[in-house]
Amino acid sequence: MDGDAEAAAYDSMDHAAVNRAFVDDMRAALGTPRRVLDLGAGTALIPIVLAARSPHAVITATDLAPAMLRLGARNVQRAGFVDRIALVIASATELPFAPGDFDAVVSNSLVHHLPDASVGFAAIARVAGDAGIFLRDLARPRTAADVDALVDRYAAGAPDDARALFHASLRAAFTVDEIRALADAAGLVDARVAMTSDRHWTLVRGPRRS
Repeated sequence: MDGDAEAAAYDSMDHAAVNRAFVDDMRAALGTPRRVLDLGAGTALIPIVLAARSPHAVITATDLAPAMLRLGARNVQRAGFVDRIALVIASATELPFAPGDFDAVVSNSLVHHLPDASVGFAAIARVAGDAGIFLRDLARPRTAADVDALVDRYAAGAPDDARALFHASLRAAFTVDEIRALADAAGLVDARVAMTSDRHWTLVRGPRRS
């Protein structure tokens, strides 16, 4: 979503329930990490929820689209978290961070956007080091009819372009087995991957203890 109009359309959608669920589930899985890296953070809506729920958290939010982060900066300022949320333009496959920089690496709905998910998983594994990892994204349905059913269920009243985007995202998504293989290849053999809704998979790797 490189354009201002696309970013504004995304920002105007109601993501509140999904974002709250993501933060609540992440906290249940990883506790309350202080230094959090959020990959593909878009307009910073999840970092804002996390900052509100975790008063001691400091979040670095990355995205490759400047238009998304421009709106993100406005959202962060409006929420009053400028001192706790840093916005960084960065590709999830070329992260300018080192292992040990963060206590947790998280992302929501990023993986299906990556040109090469194997490169993205390798980058996540590298920067996470021994930190906790919490990733969630859409899961690809088994059939075209299943795709249509999910679009009808969750985007029935949405504009045609939003329905088309959801449809394309479902078709571009990965299955649990594919995510398991990507995680294993990246060295995340201790991560758990499971379906956590009728349309999402979640990967969790708790912080490694030395």
